[in-house]
Amino acid sequence: MSKNLKVVLVGLPGSGKSTFGRQLSSELGFPFLDLDQLIEEKYLMKIPEIFSMYGEGKFREWESETLEQVLNRDSSFVLASGGGAPCFNDNMDLINSHAVSVYLDVPLESISNRLRSSKVQNRPMFQGLDQGEIILKLKSLLVSREFYYNQAKIKLSGEDFSAELLMYELINLLRS
Repeated sequence: MSKNLKVVLVGLPGSGKSTFGRQLSSELGFPFLDLDQLIEEKYLMKIPEIFSMYGEGKFREWESETLEQVLNRDSSFVLASGGGAPCFNDNMDLINSHAVSVYLDVPLESISNRLRSSKVQNRPMFQGLDQGEIILKLKSLLVSREFYYNQAKIKLSGEDFSAELLMYELINLLRS
């Protein structure tokens, strides 16, 4: 593969970017990075705190700055972006100019089930919502974000994609 292969996973919250990213990074032997975690480490605050204290605008500014710094690294990695990261400040163009972007297109029902059974307290936009409300919120997010996600170089749809499948897709993309 390429000397410095950067893979950036995009998709809705709960689509599996972090879980799948860890699996893929292990298969590739690359470090795994999580954009939200990098922001929390850099600004010494949890994402919900940033939203609460500074608002979404400041968060998106910090998110874009952190994304650009990561993409400019001279090393290979797998990065799980935040669900909204590709949709602000020309970030999807930035991602595509520095990395292979991969859209994890997972059915909304599956995402809703994952969100319900995971730590919703770490996802402020889903706190206090029941199953039906989570699905409505996801549909709304998808309508506003799918344009950006669909600009990804590779799209994996469904629930059962594997690191091996993505590696096959990456090899084909790099050969072309």
